[in-house]
Order: sequence, then structure tokens, then C-alpha cells
Amino acid sequence: MTFTVTRTGLDGSPARLRLAGELDLSTAPELTAAIDRLAAEGHRELLLDLAELTFCDSTGIAAFVRGDNLAAAAGGWLRITGATGRVARVLQMTGLAEVLRYEGGTADPATPAAS
Repeated sequence: MTFTVTRTGLDGSPARLRLAGELDLSTAPELTAAIDRLAAEGHRELLLDLAELTFCDSTGIAAFVRGDNLAAAAGGWLRITGATGRVARVLQMTGLAEVLRYEGGTADPATPAAS
């Protein structure tokens, strides 16, 4: 399966990326590059929509952590939403669900109630 990173909500804050497919060793650099571009554009708040992500390995987890560290260094944050199945399980098992304030369902973690 292929992997895609699509920027959505171009005019809003936070910046939003929708991930689809499999996030692994061969595709994590694409996510890292997208996060780096947003940081270079001055975005400090980033929301990753994982609803269409079907797989995530340790390099994908590392990309999430790196993105969160980059945003935090600029006074911002990285949040995740929409994970299901195996991806949600990996986030729970690694503790990233809590760190990145993931909540299952359709709640937008960029809202004040989820922050």
C-alpha cells in the first residue's frame, strides 16, 4: 500500500495533515519532510489526522515524537486524532496516546477541551 500526506485546512490554525496508508521506515521521511515544511513556514500547532493510516511502525512513532519536539521547541504542539485499529493500539501501547493527547472518536484535539 502507498502512503500519502495531505495538507488540509490551509487557512486555519492549527496546520493539519491527513495521513493515509502505511507509515514505516520507507515512508516516515515523507512525514518528517511535511512537518519540517510546516515548521519552516512558522506553524507551531500541528494536527495529524490518522483516520486513514492503516499501519505505523517504530519509525512512524519516532516521526510523531520528532514532530512534537520540534513544535514544542517553538512554543507549540503536535496532536493526533482519528487513529483506529492497529494504529490506535500502537499509540496506546507506546504511551503516545497520552503524550500527544489522542482521544478516540471524532473529537478534535485542537479544541480547548482536549488541550
